[in-house]
Amino acid sequence: MEILEKYFADFSKEQFNQLSALKGLYEDWNQKINVISRKDLDNFYLHHVLHSLSIAATFQFEDGFEVLDLGCGGGFPGIPLAVFFPEVRFHLVDSINKKLNVVNEIAAAIGLSNLTTQHTRVEDIKNRKFDIVVSRAVAPLGDLWRWSRPLLRKVKADSENTPNGLICLKGGDLAQEIHTSGCKPFVWEIDQIFNEDYFKEKFVLYQRIK
Repeated sequence: MEILEKYFADFSKEQFNQLSALKGLYEDWNQKINVISRKDLDNFYLHHVLHSLSIAATFQFEDGFEVLDLGCGGGFPGIPLAVFFPEVRFHLVDSINKKLNVVNEIAAAIGLSNLTTQHTRVEDIKNRKFDIVVSRAVAPLGDLWRWSRPLLRKVKADSENTPNGLICLKGGDLAQEIHTSGCKPFVWEIDQIFNEDYFKEKFVLYQRIK
């Protein structure tokens, strides 16, 4: 938790308690289902929680917004963001049901009431729209945008840092991937947001819906 407090000083008591409980819960579940690698679990708050919250450090989600976490896996970035933005509704989707079971159990254990899950492929989601889609290292940018775009509603944001589109966390040399995607995303270097060696060559990408 110290690494979170280094960069965020205004957690409520409830948020602090929810975030503090996460590592122990994931350690317990990891013994039953391999959700997180051991290396990442040893650096849980840096590799998973702070990484997820780079989105919160970059953008302000409006109260009442609906956010889809595409391919959420064990719950990242969706669970940390749902803690950070308690008035925003998060819908976490994955094609592997056992991972969603972990997400549901952890969300219930920490009292997250603004999070729902769905066992499906994102291409099969019908008759729902979202203000924002988030994703972490699930697929190439072009695929993420192709899947996300039909699910996004266009909203009139109150400020420039209020997003309306796809936000994804990615790493490595992205030049070819961005070129191939046909997208023109805004790109932030995470090690310029959080001064930690782990975040070198890790990025926040944002493709606005037009």
